[in-house]
Amino acid sequence: MPKPTAKSKTASKPIPATTAAAAVATHWLAKSEPASYSIDDLQRDGSTDWTGVRNFAARNFMRDHMKPGHLVLYYHSGEEPGVYGLAKIHGAPKPDPTAFDRKDSHFDPKSSKDDPTWMMVELKFVEKFKQPITLKHLKAEPKLAGMLVLQRGQRLSIMPVSSEHFQIVRAMSKG
Repeated sequence: MPKPTAKSKTASKPIPATTAAAAVATHWLAKSEPASYSIDDLQRDGSTDWTGVRNFAARNFMRDHMKPGHLVLYYHSGEEPGVYGLAKIHGAPKPDPTAFDRKDSHFDPKSSKDDPTWMMVELKFVEKFKQPITLKHLKAEPKLAGMLVLQRGQRLSIMPVSSEHFQIVRAMSKG
């Protein structure tokens, strides 16, 4: 079955569903390996720069669609995947400084400060859920069937979440 698409008003080619969703999104999901940076780390630090994203679609979401105040489901991938809490976007997207740091594993020699390839956003801690909403629980909720993180092959570290799906996940976090 082909991926769902939305018709672009300015082009004859259909645009991917993720791009269409991002154009109207005010809610997001950000994935992190808990060993790299967990919700506990974000709670301790209060905020963090979301750096090191090296996927063009995820970069475009941050650069073109994430706005200050947008809420973010904080998702741990890895051993016990699921949504562990909430963050919010703080400030406008800006160039990712790790792309310019030769000592950083995310260094990109093709990116320049004059014409940066990679962007970042600042995430501010909002809440850690009392109990994580595991991937198993997300998949068990029929109303979340269309949620991008649950779709086969969706591996982006940043993705839009519909308001409806966000509200369902929030309700699940309250028990």
